Amino acid sequence: MVHADVSYGFLLPTRELVMNQAKPDFGQIVDLSERAEEHGFDSVWVGDSITARPRLEAFTTLAAVATRAQKVKLGTAVLLPALRHPVVLANEAANLDLLSQGRLILGMGIATKTPLVEAEFNACGVNIARRIGIFEECLTILRRLWTEPSVTFSGRHFQLQDVSLGLRPHHDSGIPMWIAGSVDNALRRVARLGDGWFPNPASPEIFAEQGQQLDDFARGTGRGPQTLHRAIYTTLNINEDVAQAEQEMRTFIEEYYHTPFEAMARRQSICFGSAETCVKWIKDFIAAGAQTIVIRFGCPDQFGQMERCAADVLPQVRSSGHLTA
Repeated sequence: MVHADVSYGFLLPTRELVMNQAKPDFGQIVDLSERAEEHGFDSVWVGDSITARPRLEAFTTLAAVATRAQKVKLGTAVLLPALRHPVVLANEAANLDLLSQGRLILGMGIATKTPLVEAEFNACGVNIARRIGIFEECLTILRRLWTEPSVTFSGRHFQLQDVSLGLRPHHDSGIPMWIAGSVDNALRRVARLGDGWFPNPASPEIFAEQGQQLDDFARGTGRGPQTLHRAIYTTLNINEDVAQAEQEMRTFIEEYYHTPFEAMARRQSICFGSAETCVKWIKDFIAAGAQTIVIRFGCPDQFGQMERCAADVLPQVRSSGHLTA
């Protein structure tokens, strides 16, 4: 199924700046967000990590961006809610949503258990073995705090008694929450708790297959599958010199994740090569049901890649992304 009005997002390089600059030049992030808006991207996104993959902090970065790029939606790709108490997180997210006049989307995940991530959870005082239960209770509490006058909640991880949030999001319905993940339990979680699904699938075929599973799980909860927004996260390097594109992508992935490129390419959405190659990659995801495509550039030249994408890729994929089938 091809959905109407496919939107395109740009992932701001908040980790790359911290990796490559002794004192990160925050102005580059603001400049990139303004340029993305000028070039027709519909949204800008930031990742989230505190110690495992250090980067500029998500909410304060988006707050700064919101004052300069005033049309694009703002998103997290993805936030780790288990690292924050849900009442504090609900308040901070509501504040950012008010600042941006309702442009915030929260992409959220549980985090993959690795030694670095486990150390990050320990540093933040969270038992990583309990992260899934904490995540689920957190999302439940966030939604209730944003939409109910008073919340009493008794869970395994959190207990609230008549808590009212002073700040409410811009929209009465709250803030959209798109959940990352692709295994069966993650898809069930999306069907129960999410407003959208936000995976990083290794191929359009895998995305389509998992989307069918999500449809089944949604129906099992009594929801119509069409109520769940379908987004993907993909990494591109657009270059007619395919060998250079591959080398830049390989270097980017291995420095970012400290993991061999081949291993990451089997687990993530990665495409490099000519504009035509990248156009086909994106069109195949659109044909598989993607409604939002968030693009990260695996390349040191973020401005150049953005301009190449805006000139040579987005016009071609937009022509196929405004039809319904």
